[in-house]
Amino acid sequence: MSEFFDPYNADRPLMLKCSCGRDHSPANHHAEVAADTAAATLRARSETAEFEAYSQAFIEATLVKALFPHDQERRNFLRAVGKKTAMAAIASVLPVASLQAMAQDKGPLEKPNLKIGFIPITCATPLIMAHPLGFYSKQGLNVEVTKTAGWALIRDKMINKEYDASHFLSPMPLAISMGLGANATPMNVATIQNVNGQAITLSLKHKDNRDPKNWKGFKFGVPFDYSMHNFLLRYYLAENGLNPDTDVQIRVIPPAEMVANLRAGNIDGFLGPDPFNQRAVFDEVGFIHMLTKDLWNGHPCCAFGTSTEFIQKNPNTFAALYRAVLTAAAMARLPGNRELIAKVISPTQYLNQPEAVISQVLTGKFADGLGKIQNVPDRADFDPMPWQSLAVWMLTQMKRWGYIKGNVDYKQIAEKVFLITDARKYMKDLGQTVPPGPAYIKHKIMGKEFDASKPEEYLKTFPIHKMS
Repeated sequence: MSEFFDPYNADRPLMLKCSCGRDHSPANHHAEVAADTAAATLRARSETAEFEAYSQAFIEATLVKALFPHDQERRNFLRAVGKKTAMAAIASVLPVASLQAMAQDKGPLEKPNLKIGFIPITCATPLIMAHPLGFYSKQGLNVEVTKTAGWALIRDKMINKEYDASHFLSPMPLAISMGLGANATPMNVATIQNVNGQAITLSLKHKDNRDPKNWKGFKFGVPFDYSMHNFLLRYYLAENGLNPDTDVQIRVIPPAEMVANLRAGNIDGFLGPDPFNQRAVFDEVGFIHMLTKDLWNGHPCCAFGTSTEFIQKNPNTFAALYRAVLTAAAMARLPGNRELIAKVISPTQYLNQPEAVISQVLTGKFADGLGKIQNVPDRADFDPMPWQSLAVWMLTQMKRWGYIKGNVDYKQIAEKVFLITDARKYMKDLGQTVPPGPAYIKHKIMGKEFDASKPEEYLKTFPIHKMS
């Protein structure tokens, strides 16, 4: 270090200023700069923490306002449960940190503006709730979720490319890909939307006729030929000795018209999606004979999917959709979120149903129409895994009842349509638990085990069928 002496203070050396312009020696430069940097970092962290806290509070407040648009209603809610409890519930549905992580740059979106079709039933809960809770927008997507009247219309709009993606009955992408009932158009199942969540509902006049062996001549409604509702109803009837093609009538009825048809006496019952089983109880026109979980616990029902062409042309957009819907499914799986989700999806633009009806379905605490309150927490669930063994089972039922003629390459079709590898990849990316094991697992339906590696042997075990 060079020193000069101040002529007015000869005993004190005068240091050269550092080249940075500050009044310290060059030797002290690094130490002071390091201290300044550390202080600045602490200030930045503090400011960031304040900003993030503000952002989260803002998001939570916005969601509360969306859930309770009226001031008095909002105040009553917060007063009843307390702000801490309310915010904890909302945070469990809208995890800000997870959403921020998901929003990291994953590649430019080829098509950010999307139109997604749905049928207003609780099976579509993840797809629907992703809209008001902002899961799509967090992925950079501007999604219009469009209420649709029936499944044939969903199919046609997907084939005609009027919808970019859709809520499907899980057998539909198999049928459309194979050209059953429409021109063959390759479709894919990205996730299963829901498991369980259906029921056999009967008219009140049959309260004393609960034995299906006595149902010869009954008329039943199902939402579509290629539906788990149709296949499960047929399975149940056949296991009880009735031929579903000759001993009863099975009619395709849009879900929203099922309760009205039951009230009018046009049908004796239906195996349909919720909330219409619970709505029949709510309207005092029917009772819940059996939940479908008691036929096959964990059975799939609806799915989320799109065309193979859309995936090929818009891989980044498809990935963003995948992340949004998987995140919604993870939120929907948590029982503690169900009442809040019921509030989110019950309004007119979504399910257009009384919140009490939706809450009974999602929480599993429900009136059965027979004078009892049931408590079945897994009445409805939202496991997104598109196991390829599920696809094989659906194909066996299509063959059993004559929807498919001739030989079926079960494995090839299942693996082409059900995207289990993609589901596992995106679940892992989101930090979600990925179920281990192969793509084909064993299932038990009404006590009978189904092994997807032996579909033809399985079919031969049924005395009642329509196979040529």
